[in-house]
Amino acid sequence: MPHYKRIRDLREDKDMTQTQMADILSCSQRVYSNYERGDIDVPTVTLIKIANFHNVSVDYLLDRTDKPEMNT
Repeated sequence: MPHYKRIRDLREDKDMTQTQMADILSCSQRVYSNYERGDIDVPTVTLIKIANFHNVSVDYLLDRTDKPEMNT
């Protein structure tokens, strides 16, 4: 399973708690914590929500590129 370090880093850059991010994603803090640790895979729809919230690409979240910008 992948480790979603960038998801955690982006959240921390905004000084947000896991609970706050979980509320935005309509999941529990525990589930969100599992996403960050890579204990469970993040569903595609949730990855898109996270990317949209942080205004970055899903590829950036997945560590497939170092460029956070979304393609337009």
